[in-house]
Amino acid sequence: MQLNKGEVLFRQGESGPLFHLKSGLLKIVRIHADGTPFIVNIITPNERIPHHSLVSPNPYFGTAIALVASEIEVISASEWYQQLQEHPERYRDIALLLQDKLRTMQQRIDQLTQLTPALKLQKLQAWFRVYIEPASLSDVLTQDEIGQLIGLRRETVNRLLRAQQPDV
Repeated sequence: MQLNKGEVLFRQGESGPLFHLKSGLLKIVRIHADGTPFIVNIITPNERIPHHSLVSPNPYFGTAIALVASEIEVISASEWYQQLQEHPERYRDIALLLQDKLRTMQQRIDQLTQLTPALKLQKLQAWFRVYIEPASLSDVLTQDEIGQLIGLRRETVNRLLRAQQPDV
């Protein structure tokens, strides 16, 4: 399955299959009761999602939206869970997948604990560069979303991005 930038893979609260992101990037957005969206995760190539449903089924925690053109393999939930029952050694593979995701989240926490807002932004830009170059971070995320990922207000993100621009 191919998704273009901005297309939705699944919506918060729905139930359905699992997915393997073969290429591209997805953002997971959680919609609060008041309708405010908040970006909670970035899905990178080779991840299987939703993470919280890899061992047992649960409704989707957030809405998955393509940040760039993305190729996705749909995984039948019933087949996935049947395979787990028939081959319990696959639980180790899931544990390793979740361990990798935990390490990624630790890197994100590292970004959040930088001493200055400029360093937070630079670390996030460097992390994204691996996946989106030659595009820039602001080509795939709004300033609000960048701020949500690194704990800054949109206005601060705007000021920092402007400061990075060469004088013309």
